[in-house]
Amino acid sequence: MDRQELRELLDHLHDKYNCPDFIEADPISVPHSFTDRHDREIAGFMAATIAWGNRKAIVKSAHRMMQYMDYSPADFVLNASEKELQSLASYVHRTFNGEDFIDFVRSIRSLTERFGGIGEFFEQSYAEHQDMAKVLSAFRREFFSVPHNTHCEKHLSSIDKGAACKRLNMYLRWFVRRDERGVDFGLWQRIPMSALYLPLDVHTGNMGRALGLLTRRQSDWKATVEITHSLREFCADDPVKYDYALFGAGIDGFLKE
Repeated sequence: MDRQELRELLDHLHDKYNCPDFIEADPISVPHSFTDRHDREIAGFMAATIAWGNRKAIVKSAHRMMQYMDYSPADFVLNASEKELQSLASYVHRTFNGEDFIDFVRSIRSLTERFGGIGEFFEQSYAEHQDMAKVLSAFRREFFSVPHNTHCEKHLSSIDKGAACKRLNMYLRWFVRRDERGVDFGLWQRIPMSALYLPLDVHTGNMGRALGLLTRRQSDWKATVEITHSLREFCADDPVKYDYALFGAGIDGFLKE
């Protein structure tokens, strides 16, 4: 298909999938359970952290995380006693275990105490670097600046090692993108939507390759840059809005139709 036909297809799929019906089965439903900004940021970060594999299992496990945190994630992060932190030790979701959970809470606490919150860190870092790739690098470096077990490092992708950083880019999409659809939150308004990168996973990657938006076979950071650059041709101000189009169509087997 030519570029105009591809634009029309992407816009059609975006309209189909970027809607409230998308929320219930997706990990974004977890931060949507809260109204406070910092509750949403922490709930969203934890949900994004374990977002690989079956979406139904992810959502269930992420809600269980919130149960462990007494359904008050911001208060828990800031005020949990050592005994309360140790109560997280029995949690497990695939390779993310209770010790990882504890260390992630400690790191979020440090970020909150130093910068005011996760969102405040990202906004301040973007203001400094004006480059989301540098922000992702700085975030991981800051996140693991407090004592932690090395096992938990596998759960926060390293852009410096060439990772696609799918979960971090998805998390950023949730909190930076803003429109009238009611899916993304749009809370971090000091970061422009044009700065975001596509959350590249098996579904968006396969659809991107099938539609000629991505030629690189390996799903790494270079591929993330390539497909995002392709999508900027269709919407320079908000290229990541097409995440819904590619992901939703991939989930529903669009390529098999």
